[in-house]
Amino acid sequence: MSEAPQLVLASGSPRRREFLERLGIPFTIVPSQAPELSRAGETPTEHVVRLSREKAREVAERREVSGRWFLGSDTVVLRDEAILGKPEDATEAAEMLRSLSGQWHQVLSGYTVFDRETEASVAGAATTRVRFKELTEKEIAGYIATGEPFGKAGAYAIQGIGAFLVLAIEGSYTNVVGLPLCEVIEVLERLGAIRLFGNPP
Repeated sequence: MSEAPQLVLASGSPRRREFLERLGIPFTIVPSQAPELSRAGETPTEHVVRLSREKAREVAERREVSGRWFLGSDTVVLRDEAILGKPEDATEAAEMLRSLSGQWHQVLSGYTVFDRETEASVAGAATTRVRFKELTEKEIAGYIATGEPFGKAGAYAIQGIGAFLVLAIEGSYTNVVGLPLCEVIEVLERLGAIRLFGNPP
């Protein structure tokens, strides 16, 4: 019987799961139940890094969960330094999309890898600039009608139908989807949590 994977993804996000699966990395999924609350005086970077850390630690503290390394991540959309979360309804989704129309905005992700054995953690953040095309009211209404904006920070998904919104990006594409893969893999390899291409010769 093979050993259970020692890497645990503390997220129920199908996008984050797919990224790790495509790389052939063995891992298990245990979604975090840590509350996504803001704190007064926090910068957006401090916000996403703290939440990523809390998500990783919350799952690691569950003794019934096996594994050594716990990966937490949190992604937000920033418009003029204001955090855009997940829209509550169609009205809020439309307001978000109108505010992003024809403009540059930022997508910011925090990530943390927590080592349960040593209780050490490595955390960081990645930022990508995204520019939307000018949106018509018909496009906004049509996109909202697909249901895709709901459950998505900033009311869009670049990897889905929302790709038609995006005119340009500067920085990591995977970060916009929800996990800055290059940075995260580098941390996991440095900690010994994974070896992407097997044993060295």
